Amino acid sequence: MDQKAAPGPGTKAARSAPPPALWAFLFLLGALFTGACAVGQAVGPVAPGMHGPGLIGDGPARDGETPMDHGSGH
Repeated sequence: MDQKAAPGPGTKAARSAPPPALWAFLFLLGALFTGACAVGQAVGPVAPGMHGPGLIGDGPARDGETPMDHGSGH
């Protein structure tokens, strides 16, 4: 009969937990993200009057109002 010996106190069992370096990296990444968000909230908007493409006024852009529209094509 094949019997496997139970792991003793001196043997290492296979671990399913990630290595400590990964936990440290994830912690630092989270701290950096949290710090960046806090600084962004404290500073405020970079360009308050700036809008995304196609946003002019309160509604969507109409023909001829988009920045890429050059009119007659010349």
